[in-house]
Amino acid sequence: MTRMVRATRVWGNRCVWMPVLSAAVVVLCFTTGLLAQEPPDSARDSELDLPRVHVLATGGTISNTEGDRLTGEELVRGLPEAGPLARYTVEQFSNVASGAITLDQWIRMASRIHELFAGDDPPVGIIVTHGTDTMEETAYFLDLTLAWCRPVVVTGAMRRASMAGADGPANLLNSIRLALHGEAGRLGAVVLMNDEIFPAREVVKVHTSRMNAFEAPGVGPVGVADPDSVVLSRHVGVRECGAAAFDLQGIDELPRVEIIHAHLGADGALIRAAVEAGARGIVLASVGRGGSTPDQFAALREAREAGVVVVRSSRTGAGRVPVGSGARDELAGAILGAGDLTPPKARILLMLALTLTSDPDELRDLFLRH
Repeated sequence: MTRMVRATRVWGNRCVWMPVLSAAVVVLCFTTGLLAQEPPDSARDSELDLPRVHVLATGGTISNTEGDRLTGEELVRGLPEAGPLARYTVEQFSNVASGAITLDQWIRMASRIHELFAGDDPPVGIIVTHGTDTMEETAYFLDLTLAWCRPVVVTGAMRRASMAGADGPANLLNSIRLALHGEAGRLGAVVLMNDEIFPAREVVKVHTSRMNAFEAPGVGPVGVADPDSVVLSRHVGVRECGAAAFDLQGIDELPRVEIIHAHLGADGALIRAAVEAGARGIVLASVGRGGSTPDQFAALREAREAGVVVVRSSRTGAGRVPVGSGARDELAGAILGAGDLTPPKARILLMLALTLTSDPDELRDLFLRH
């Protein structure tokens, strides 16, 4: 005796139920690439009407499994809820841990994002899947080199894809929802993790393993991804469009800038080694509000005399080192303070600033503005 059952066929990211006669339950669910026949013209037209979101996959924990890393296409394909929201293009930019991302890749990534937004069919937003260890640095670099008022959302995961409670799918889905938000372009580049949206300049990773590992000290999130909608803060200002803070056109290499940590008993050996290695800038992760040991100070003076730009930041994690000067000493006019930037972000800003100028007054102005 035969009985009526229902089977499914996938068109794009949607399944259609069809009655079939069978002696057993039959499931006919195909991926887009395995369809026996093309979907109707109406289905294709409907899909083309959807906004396009581009996913730039770089690897990281969000892609990690017990074996090989997942590709960007596999990450998107694993989100059935995302299907009705947009049409997707996926680009495997790299597939590595975030500690393996290079400065050259940063330049190429920024160039690629510019190319995508300037194209004939620009995406409404771009999502960069990324490892969390250097996520805050990539987001800030992209924010400083963006020329478009379209959202760039950097996201990832604290738990690998094969772990129980993996957070990658939710972070990616929420990033898609944010990219589709009509107001998201005013934010510039952001980090979305654990339902919270953080500004690229202030976001930092504050825990090695917890789901809520990201914060923006002193500022907080600029929005949240709630179950019903993405809600952005009203106080966030409107981003200037049309020109990047730093134009990378014609630049294929960033100046070498090193971070040196101050600590009790530190000498100036690492500072002198950085100068010897060809550093054009040094960021001191100072004790307190710009402090260093006497020998480090002497090495910084030597570095300045050799034409190396010195910026004092703080290792404390909060507070400012005034941009006008990091300490009251004879080098106060020659050594910049990083303001409230962390050492890694002061390094990023200094690298980009040095592509324009090495004049202390002009550098000071750039640090005040960014």
